[in-house]
Amino acid sequence: MKPFAFLSIRTQIMTAATLLSVALVGSVVLVWAKTESNVYRQQKLNEAKLFSRVLSNTLFANHLSEQNWSQIRVNLDLLLRENEEFVYALVSDARLENQIVAASPGDFQDQYVPDIVPLAVTNKALNLSQKSSSVETFVLRDIKFSGRVRAKRGDRIMEVASDIHLITGQKIGTLRFGLSLQQVETAVANAVTQALVVGAVGLAISWVFAYILARRLSYPVRCLQVSAAKIAAGDLQHRAEVMNADEIGALAASFNEMSAALQASFSKLQKTLESFELFVPNKFILVIAPQGIENIKVGVASIRTMTILFCDIRGYTSMSESMKPLEIFAFLNEYLACMSQAINENGGFIDKYIGDAIMALFDDETTDGAIKAAILMQQALEQFNNQRSQNGLPKIAVGIGVHRGEVVMGTVGFTSRIDSTVVGDAVNIASRVEGLTKQYGCGILVTESVVVGLSHPKLFPLRLVDKSVKVKGKDEAIAIYEPMITVD
Repeated sequence: MKPFAFLSIRTQIMTAATLLSVALVGSVVLVWAKTESNVYRQQKLNEAKLFSRVLSNTLFANHLSEQNWSQIRVNLDLLLRENEEFVYALVSDARLENQIVAASPGDFQDQYVPDIVPLAVTNKALNLSQKSSSVETFVLRDIKFSGRVRAKRGDRIMEVASDIHLITGQKIGTLRFGLSLQQVETAVANAVTQALVVGAVGLAISWVFAYILARRLSYPVRCLQVSAAKIAAGDLQHRAEVMNADEIGALAASFNEMSAALQASFSKLQKTLESFELFVPNKFILVIAPQGIENIKVGVASIRTMTILFCDIRGYTSMSESMKPLEIFAFLNEYLACMSQAINENGGFIDKYIGDAIMALFDDETTDGAIKAAILMQQALEQFNNQRSQNGLPKIAVGIGVHRGEVVMGTVGFTSRIDSTVVGDAVNIASRVEGLTKQYGCGILVTESVVVGLSHPKLFPLRLVDKSVKVKGKDEAIAIYEPMITVD
């Protein structure tokens, strides 16, 4: 996962701006502190070198040449007493193998290598190739002067050394003194504090501007996010209201164009789906395409126990021979519209039209809806015939057969042509029972399985037409009944 990928755009912008500001302020503070430290140290060094040259060439040269060591010691004590920055001062005589002849504090007098600084510092001071030298170092012990601690062990100091020469140029000794860097460090600390204060103010200002910038950039993006969520929830008429004139505004305009195109495509798809359902009922689609129409496949099948209704016009063949094709087409549309409404109103759906025949399915657990639909279909046929009579057309009669049993619903065909169908012994029996209506002169016949499936049998008085009749294609005899009431 990329860094900050889980953060919001506003947080990412503010985090990036804050990190950039911290890096910038840190760099400024570092450079500032480094510069101030170098300036203070260089200033202190220049002063110390000048001071050491003046002392070594004027005051100490004559006294050392005359071996007036006591006066040198007095001068050194006076030097430390008047200058708090001086930690120690040493004068060694080159003619006495660099023995320290005068020192302040006096602990180091008569020593050759004082235990005040590392040996390398002493060697450098006593073996000058130039008139003076300086080096930053640290003290090896606590140093006291007049009862007060001038430096503690480990404190940083600057040691300056200068040769003491006669007028003839002969080196007769070395002047060494250590300067405390406490004032330098204090000055550097003050400079760092000032830099940090300025940096903190700059950081606060940059954070405010970063927040404003992040909010300005993230707000339209959040608006687009909300708009996308609304469209994803189904509100395809929603449009993003982003008025920016920058790239985000262009993105919002493209987003709205996409929304409009998506709405148009969805409307077209919805109409296509509605038109498709006119050919294949929705209840059938849920069985043959449970994952959506786009995933429909050949061979999908489901076993169901259903009620099957067959309805067929008697004498349709001879009647159609006397009619023109367009007249037959108009007649079938009027007839099927009349008969199909009763099926839809009672929970059934039409599986297919087979010429003038209607095959309907009822997926209810009971058969009440199927019998009621059959009775209402006969009533609707009476009204249809009355209109035909008024137009001087002959009446028609239909037979309706109803049976309940196990069927297989699914798809058949191959990749370029798929059809939905219902197959099974129950479908054949329903078709055969419809054919028996002609033989027994009944408008409606239902099998015993339909009678057993009634939830309110008292609402549908039935007359036993034949308790043992064989239908074509089935070895076992079945009982058939005729409904005896009219449903309002």
